[in-house]
This record gives sequence, C-alpha cells and structure tokens, in this order.
Amino acid sequence: MKRLCIALIFLAAWLPLQSKTHIEIAEDNSPAVVAVNVLQPDGSTFTGTGFVVNPNGIIATNRHVVDQAFYVNITFNTGAISGQAKLLAASDQVDLALVQIAARNLPTVTLADSDYVLPGQEITVIGNPRRLQNTVSSGLISQVRKKADGVVLHQISAPISPSSSGSPVFDADGHVVSVAFSSYKGEGNQNLNFSVPSNYLTQLLRSAGYEPLLASDMANTAELSLWQKIKAHLSKSWEMTKGLFSHHRQKA
Repeated sequence: MKRLCIALIFLAAWLPLQSKTHIEIAEDNSPAVVAVNVLQPDGSTFTGTGFVVNPNGIIATNRHVVDQAFYVNITFNTGAISGQAKLLAASDQVDLALVQIAARNLPTVTLADSDYVLPGQEITVIGNPRRLQNTVSSGLISQVRKKADGVVLHQISAPISPSSSGSPVFDADGHVVSVAFSSYKGEGNQNLNFSVPSNYLTQLLRSAGYEPLLASDMANTAELSLWQKIKAHLSKSWEMTKGLFSHHRQKA
C-alpha cells in the first residue's frame, strides 16, 4: 500500500495541469492589457488595445492603430497613464506593431506557439471595445485561414468591436495565441472576426532585438523547478533512511 501511495504521488506531480477558466485568465492577464490612446494629425482621437510583451515598457498592438499617429500614450487598467509611446517596430507582412513607453517591471503576457492552434479550440479575448476597458469575451478559433500570399490568419468567433483592435487572444492555458485586428461588417455578419497568429509577433519582437516571453520557456522552467524539488526531497529522504539504518545497526 505504501508503494502504491508513493507511486500515485509521483504520478500526480507529472500530470498536466487543467485548463484555466475565463475568470483565471482574466485575473492573470488583465493588468498587462492596456488602452492605446491615439491623437491623429487632424486633431481627432481614437483608442485601440495593446498588451505588454516585455516588462521594460514594450507593448504590442495593431499597426493600423498607431500608423501615422501624431501622439500615442497608454492607459493601464489601474487608471495610470503613461508618457508618450514611441513606435519601436512595425510588420510589413501583417497588422502588428510594437510601441515603447518609459516604464520598468510591468506585468506581461506570455506567447504560445500559434502553429499548434486548431479550429474549435476555446479562446478568451481581453480588450477595450467602445473604450470599455478590460472587457472579457470568449469564443472559438473558428478556422485557421491561409491567404494566397501565404500569410496565416485566425478566424475567431469572440465578439470584436471598434477599439478592440490589438486585443490579445488567449488559449485555454492563458497564453496569447493571436492578436485581434479586423471584423466583417454589414448586416447578417455575426462574429466573423480575424486575428494575427502569435508567431508573427514573436518574429517581430526578435527582429526588434527582444526575446519574447514564450509559454514553452515558462513550462520548461516549471518542469525544472519541479524536478529540483523532487531531487531535493529524494535526497533528504535518502539521508533520513540512511540515518534510520545506521541507528538500527548501532542498537543491534
């Protein structure tokens, strides 16, 4: 029975974690989701969405949100407002851009490998539709679409509205798999929305000289930490066992 209990403990330690709820994903990631406030050259303003991808003030959003902007700043879900955000990089291939603000130690998201995204999987989107900051919605990856030029897009069913451009799309583990950027408008169209797979964002970050925070790296770190704990536990148990045997030999 003791051997069985020990085996079950070790088995449980290596079982994969259950998927997170929408509530958990929102709680974990909302601090990293921001409003991107844009002043255009003609004096008009609008708001998009972004999310922190590097703790030193680097924020991802859509290229069309900040393209030709006269002035950009960032509002966090705490109400804090940044100074001017400067364009750091923009993709020529897809609708993605990076801006940077003067900040340190910001909460961040982690990026998943979007090559493993499949139609039908559940997603959570956090954005600022109609400037309603940190709105949480859910849906599915409706389909993975490949355009004639080879660019891959995700069709998603989660509701997307004006000011949602740049919203992070999370998988069931709470990692970003794509970035919302457009919708089919018009009467009769319902939840026909599109997002840019996260691997394009990974490429953009690396081209700008920054290593992205990847979910795979986090998992490897967690596995290493768990293995270190197991080794320490086994080492301590072995020392206790040797001490017990030594005590019995002395009594004999």
